[in-house]
Amino acid sequence: MILAGDIGGTKTNLALLDWKTERVEPVREQTFASPDFGSLEEIMTEFLKPPAKPSLEPAEEESASEPSSASAPEESPTIEAACFGVAGPVLQNRSRTTNLPWVVDGAELAKRFEIPHVRLLNDLEATAYGLLTLRPDEMSVLNAGSPSPAKGAMALIAAGTGLGEAILFWDGARYRPMPSEGGHTDFAPNSDIEIELLRYLRLSYLHVSYERALSGAGLHAIYEFLRDTKRNEPTWVAERLKVGDPAAVITEIGLSGQAEICKQALDLFVSIYGAEAANLALKALALDGVYVGGGIAPKLLPKLKDGTFMRAFTGKGRYKQLLSSIPVRVIMNQKTALLGAASVAAELVREEQHESG
Repeated sequence: MILAGDIGGTKTNLALLDWKTERVEPVREQTFASPDFGSLEEIMTEFLKPPAKPSLEPAEEESASEPSSASAPEESPTIEAACFGVAGPVLQNRSRTTNLPWVVDGAELAKRFEIPHVRLLNDLEATAYGLLTLRPDEMSVLNAGSPSPAKGAMALIAAGTGLGEAILFWDGARYRPMPSEGGHTDFAPNSDIEIELLRYLRLSYLHVSYERALSGAGLHAIYEFLRDTKRNEPTWVAERLKVGDPAAVITEIGLSGQAEICKQALDLFVSIYGAEAANLALKALALDGVYVGGGIAPKLLPKLKDGTFMRAFTGKGRYKQLLSSIPVRVIMNQKTALLGAASVAAELVREEQHESG
């Protein structure tokens, strides 16, 4: 049995899987609100508690000499390897998470939970591994493109609680994911209104990274910029924002066309998203495809498909034709990072078996 995890600033997904060589469904899976816990160890302790067997109604009254086992806990499974995708840089199998006050240490986890092999990955590195396990029907096409038959590189960009980026390069036999912290590079405005947005964000942040615009909090910040500079916020929208998740509210209202300010916020957000996806594609020369992951993209799919994203993606002057040839797809499976972590944990077990065999 292997243990896989996707550790994010908002939620943590853990799963037990009997993964040998091919992708399988989890034996057990659970989602936790990350801010409700002080560490990954606390979540693992909760998750790995043996579940109680369901209470059964006896067909006949049991004798006093035959104690009931209806509520006896099941035995904890033997975990051969574990892998966790973590939202933060991973150095020497250790990570200080970006959007949580946690330190995750692979060696400490292995010791505490008696797991022979524990590996940490950057969350986008885990998503990149998961990308390699996806079926075609788990993606939505933004641009079919015309990829070269010679394999080279792919790129992955994902906005959610933060902004993650990764590159996958072809080593002659398979794609190998490479972690990145590209979401924290300098935000580069690409129009007059984006220059105004940068100036607005600099009032709050000394360093304005792409994550400050391309994330759930970033979408809200774009909305606030429009509110404070354009003065066009309807009262009813302001009231809804007070009681709901701002990014979700802005998305819902913007997609329905009920308020111009929300439509403008989505336009700006998606345009910046497309431009940064193209920046990543050019830096990696990702001619084999660009994949848009994270929790926001599937919710914004109608907007991503209306042309705004691809106009920004291809709007790179002399490189418009090259970028137009790159396939662009949205990852619709929200458990891709978990799948990637599971595939790596399964590989750790196979390597151990090969070495000992």
